[in-house]
Amino acid sequence: MSETQSKPVIVSRQGGLGVLTLNRPEALHALNQDMVEDMIAALLSWIADPEIKGVMVDHVGSRGFCAGGDIRMLAESGAGDGKQAQAFFGREYQLNHLIAHYPKPYVAVMDGITMGGGVGISVHGPFRIGTERTVFAMPETGIGLFPDVGGGWFLPRLPGQIGLWLALTGTRLKAADCLAAGILTHFIPEDLLVAAKAQIAGAMATHTPIATLTSGLDALSEPAGRLHHLVPEHRAIIDRCFAANSVEAIIAALEDVDHDFAREQLAILATKSPQTLKVAFRQLRQGALATDFAAHMRQEYRIGSRVVRRHDFIEGVRAVLIDKDHAPRWQPETLNGVDEALLNAIFAPLSPAEGAEWEPLTW
Repeated sequence: MSETQSKPVIVSRQGGLGVLTLNRPEALHALNQDMVEDMIAALLSWIADPEIKGVMVDHVGSRGFCAGGDIRMLAESGAGDGKQAQAFFGREYQLNHLIAHYPKPYVAVMDGITMGGGVGISVHGPFRIGTERTVFAMPETGIGLFPDVGGGWFLPRLPGQIGLWLALTGTRLKAADCLAAGILTHFIPEDLLVAAKAQIAGAMATHTPIATLTSGLDALSEPAGRLHHLVPEHRAIIDRCFAANSVEAIIAALEDVDHDFAREQLAILATKSPQTLKVAFRQLRQGALATDFAAHMRQEYRIGSRVVRRHDFIEGVRAVLIDKDHAPRWQPETLNGVDEALLNAIFAPLSPAEGAEWEPLTW
């Protein structure tokens, strides 16, 4: 294996297309600090390179696009002084912001598991391709974290209350539901992916790369098949119940619905961290009203800097990833125990002792 092939992100060119290939298949390409740094460096260099007309982020293998971030490192750091976790969040969020404001076409090939950190390097770009293997989720409420990487900005901008439902329940969506929700812009069958990638590279050689790229992907895109979660009767329940003005009110609204889908959502919510449910609720409600992505990411950095050191995240990682007993002991145990004072402390500006506030990259 060459040195390039052994790197966690392979940086290459195909004519006028810059390609970032995630290359940590043993970890389903979960992001670590080196990967974030490599992606930032390549993206910044390509902004100034007139020969690069657009960017594609892809991955080796077929099991996952990107399954998240380096959760074990975050938990180990959070159990100590939290500085390494805070540094990772800072750079990861700068990468998310860079992608959201990237001045050249950015294409994410979400062929496989796309969760957590993988969402952050895909959904903020304008072209998001899914396949039969796509599985999307923001599962953070199940490990006591929160739907970060700009989830508080992206999710509430999905139709109706789909985003808040995804944030609170951590539901996994396949391609048809992702396309219906606007998470994917195109569905391209696996057997057409090679042609699609060639089309993406070819579009960068034209005088109108965005228009050529759009028309080419539109031509290759196909219906994604049957909806599973977002059928009309489920959508109606989601939009009605998750529009309530608190997590407690959402639960009360679901309890009033005589439908198996509503009962399933109640059972799911009962397993989640009460702290994280309320953090995510406030995060998304604030994010829906936000007008500046950088300011929103600064808020997520404040939340992340604190939540990573709190009991629920360390306990959630223990229960799900280390001991795998899937029996976390949340503190507080109930929604009533998560008061406004606790939430205000998690969302407050950073103190000098906690470090500098987050700032985006400039270029």
